[in-house]
Amino acid sequence: MIPGGLTEARPATPEIQEIADKIKPQLEEQTNEKYETYEAVEYKTQVVAGVNYFIKIHVGGGRYIHVKAFSSVHDHSIVLSGYQADKTRDDELTYF
Repeated sequence: MIPGGLTEARPATPEIQEIADKIKPQLEEQTNEKYETYEAVEYKTQVVAGVNYFIKIHVGGGRYIHVKAFSSVHDHSIVLSGYQADKTRDDELTYF
């Protein structure tokens, strides 16, 4: 893995779903929505002073959201650091 570069997209794992679940309350607060369906589909990572996780999440009804979650190398906390709404299954995860 190249520091600073994004990895190729990979299918979401249980660990990635766990990360997505940890930031769900932050995402719901920022989007002012409650997500009944909330399934991580795929992800990319970026090594920085920790790890950025770019995760594509299915939120029901053919709707997807791309989220960026940051995991600190110091305390291993996970925080939502950005999102892109109104995505589709076919939209590529890109840096944002």
